[in-house]
Amino acid sequence: MRSSGIIIIIIVAVVLLIGFYSLSTGSGEEGYKTGLVEERVQKDKFMRTSDESPFAKDRNSFTALKYFEPDPSYRVIADLMPIEYKKVVVLPTSSGEQNSYLEYGWAEFEWGGAKNRLLILEIMSMGPTRGTLFLAFADETSAGETYGAGRYLDLKKQPGAGSLVLDFNKAYNPYCAYNDNFSCPFPPKENILKISIRAGEKTYH
Repeated sequence: MRSSGIIIIIIVAVVLLIGFYSLSTGSGEEGYKTGLVEERVQKDKFMRTSDESPFAKDRNSFTALKYFEPDPSYRVIADLMPIEYKKVVVLPTSSGEQNSYLEYGWAEFEWGGAKNRLLILEIMSMGPTRGTLFLAFADETSAGETYGAGRYLDLKKQPGAGSLVLDFNKAYNPYCAYNDNFSCPFPPKENILKISIRAGEKTYH
């Protein structure tokens, strides 16, 4: 085969690969956004209909939760730094009580041109959530675009993992953001970020 023919085949193959990669990437991002929107629809349904909802005693007052637009760039892969000598952390709550947690590790990531880190805690209280992870944080949007007492992120334990995903698009308000009858722990001082996390749930009222 002539060298010119080989070059043409290579060019065609490269173009096809680029096209396939572009389609795959776009489909993945759009699929992520679609899934996120569906989660939000289901949460609105829960808030409106469930007896476990903070709006259960006044369903007619609920309209819809408010969110920033989905932004995949806020799905951050953070380094998970274990804490060798773990201490108990006591957090005050919105009802004046105190909740105790055990240090689990630090989630370190870069954002806004700076290094940031969040303290991940492990729930100590007896009950079905004992031993699960708890992450509460505040940022520069708190008390403005987002709830003033901070937001939460759900995380799962991954023994031995050196990293974890912080998907700020899934940051949500504690129930005391909607109903004062609930008791919600405030973020530890270590988790007050000096950056704006314009992702996830906005303030409701």
